[in-house]
Amino acid sequence: MTPEPPQEPEEEAVPESQDPAGSESPTPAEPEPEPEPEPEPEPETEPEPEPPLVWEEPVPLPVPPPPPPPPHQPQPPSVRPRRTGGIGRFVRALFIWGFVLTVVLPVGVTLVYRFVPPPITILMVQRLFQGKGLDYRWRRIDRISPALVQAAIAAEDARFCEHNGFDFEAIEKAMAANKRRPNRIRGGSTISQQTAKNVFLWPQRSYVRKGLEAYYTILIETLWGKRRIMEVYLNVAEMGAGTYGAEAAARRYFGVGADQLTRAQAARLVAILPNPLKYKAVQSGPYVARRSRRIGAAAGTVRNDGLAACVGRLRPPTRRERDEPAPVQKPARRQQAPEQKSDPLPSPEIAPPPPPVLEPVPAEPAPVEPPPEFTTSD
Repeated sequence: MTPEPPQEPEEEAVPESQDPAGSESPTPAEPEPEPEPEPEPEPETEPEPEPPLVWEEPVPLPVPPPPPPPPHQPQPPSVRPRRTGGIGRFVRALFIWGFVLTVVLPVGVTLVYRFVPPPITILMVQRLFQGKGLDYRWRRIDRISPALVQAAIAAEDARFCEHNGFDFEAIEKAMAANKRRPNRIRGGSTISQQTAKNVFLWPQRSYVRKGLEAYYTILIETLWGKRRIMEVYLNVAEMGAGTYGAEAAARRYFGVGADQLTRAQAARLVAILPNPLKYKAVQSGPYVARRSRRIGAAAGTVRNDGLAACVGRLRPPTRRERDEPAPVQKPARRQQAPEQKSDPLPSPEIAPPPPPVLEPVPAEPAPVEPPPEFTTSD
């Protein structure tokens, strides 16, 4: 530290009243200031080492005590807010789910099956649980014999290329036939309706299924087209116990692929479609034989008249198929009605008819001989 310089003693001021002479006196000369002593140099000291840094934990500030609770006051009863619009939300949810189930889901699945083969159907699952087995092989339509396409149109839907999914003329004929013979049901479904039922629905008859079948028929007619409908129909149709599609049926019954079926074989496969669990394509009875001959003859008409043109271009027929003669429908033989034997004792209630009265036949007159000539003698 620097030492402070010595302080000079202050001279006391002499008051003017103490001047005895009362006259002016000469001012004495001020003494010269003494020179200030030079400060001594400070001794050099070594700097003290800085103390190490030590982390000091912050001292927590005191927390003020919580305010005292207010005096107990009775609370008013809580009123639960009433939800408004419950019926509206229910109707809105019902509409959304209905739209999804009736429009979004059916249209989406139909669009997917437009390009992808159906993996399985409800009928296949039912037959599988019944122990019928499952043999399902997909074939493109250009690898299926044209004879099978023509036979299917001839047997199941002769106006396949003309209608838009529903043949109302065939439906009216089926209704009239079912009215005449209620014990023998005749169907009027088209190939489009059968395809919609086989792919999307169940086989049991009901009004609900018929309504859904009509809805899906409109969808596939709009989104698929005739060629895709025929392709799916020939691949998912049941053609035997656990046998589905043309490829599986051709391998099972004839040992060939679907593209090698002849006209007669194609007609036999189509002939068993009404009841494939009862009828057989090989070693069949007289009904299947007669029906297959009729189908073969009608398929020739389909081929010649171009009734399968809407299906598009098919595989060109082979030389064997061109040389194969078309099946000729044999005329039906009419059996004579059995003779009705009359009862030996007629019923008393019904009188026997009177015997027929025979009219007398007039006898021809005998020729009259001329009288003999009499001679007289003169």
